[in-house]
Amino acid sequence: MIFLTEADEQYADELQKFKDEVLEADKDNDDQFAGCIGLRDCATSKEWIDICKLRKSSETCEQAGTAVPSTTYFAIREYDRRLVGVIDLRHHINHPILSTWGGHCGYSVRPSERGKGYATEMLRLNVINAEKMGIDKMLVVCDADNFASEKTILVNGGQLENIIEVDGCKMKRYWIKTGKQ
Repeated sequence: MIFLTEADEQYADELQKFKDEVLEADKDNDDQFAGCIGLRDCATSKEWIDICKLRKSSETCEQAGTAVPSTTYFAIREYDRRLVGVIDLRHHINHPILSTWGGHCGYSVRPSERGKGYATEMLRLNVINAEKMGIDKMLVVCDADNFASEKTILVNGGQLENIIEVDGCKMKRYWIKTGKQ
């Protein structure tokens, strides 16, 4: 159905179409680029892909504006190579924001592809990536009223830890165990 591949210039045109679609469909959503931090502000897809490459290493991630390394993946539909979503994986959450409400990953699904199960599969594949990275359990957080994201997390084995409030927004914190138990 889909596969995850690290952010790569091979999909730059697809990334631009993804960005344009999100900007139009989600123009009133403050969190329109979850898992795609900085994409909105980049002039080109290549510029953002280069930032993603810098974020991957603890030695270079600060050059990309973050203190914690992460890997960004494109979710590509196998049969037509369409970019249907973007998901990231933070290598650790030893950071006050990430350990509280940022979590190990964020993800966005292309508006025209929502409701087709892609987010569920993206998160499932990212749990496998986390296991390969040595992460025993992933913190995944969603707005308390984001029922689609909550369902995605639950289907992937998420266990609700608690509900917190951040800047007036209620957020649900879930833990997903990887196979490294």
